[in-house]
Amino acid sequence: MEGDLESLLEGNAAHVESLSDDYFETIRTGQQPSVVSMCCSDSRVSQEGMWNVDRPGAVFTPSNIGNQVWDADVGERIVDGSVLYPIHHCGTRTIAVVGHTGCGAVSAAYDVACGAEAPRPIGVTKWVELLVPVIEEGLADERVDADPDGTPRDADETTVRNQLVEYNVDAQVDFLLEAPEVPEDVSIYGFVYDFHGAYGNDPGRTYLVNRNGATDPEDIRDGLDPAYHDAVESLLAF
Repeated sequence: MEGDLESLLEGNAAHVESLSDDYFETIRTGQQPSVVSMCCSDSRVSQEGMWNVDRPGAVFTPSNIGNQVWDADVGERIVDGSVLYPIHHCGTRTIAVVGHTGCGAVSAAYDVACGAEAPRPIGVTKWVELLVPVIEEGLADERVDADPDGTPRDADETTVRNQLVEYNVDAQVDFLLEAPEVPEDVSIYGFVYDFHGAYGNDPGRTYLVNRNGATDPEDIRDGLDPAYHDAVESLLAF
């Protein structure tokens, strides 16, 4: 709609006015982001906002529905090029995988695992179906408070869906840790961005749920600055 177009143009005009003369000075000829952050493409989740990034070139920010680090190629899962590009061509040595509470992609995959049809069109179907095996594995995991058919046990369904968000983040991190295309000196962290109060009382906090494959909060906190211990939580039972 024309109103949307004008809002975009107005927003960009304000962006241009806010920039200092040297804003792009150090990155005109290339980029060396320290982190690649693969996030869900949900409009409620701002990558620059969550990391408080106010300069260009700091974080490489790919996203897709369900914060999936893989893609499908001839029936096999491969590491998504948006994750690999900064690792192999920009010197990036940290990967952040960021899910979020209330994730629509995880919820859709959960519904499919419970017998519903995958949502359309096909471009959406593909990404939801890539998540379904992860959700099925999650429902069979004793740390998720649901039976394999998706029936919640002691928790309500919203809690189960958010547990599966975290389980999906862990699955994405595990995939990267096992991928030969990801060098061993790359650190990989998993987060859940919480704006529903599922993990605590700080809306907008990214809770660290996975640290190079470690998922037990006590193991994650080990060696971490105590100032950030309250940012380490889990909805999965340990």
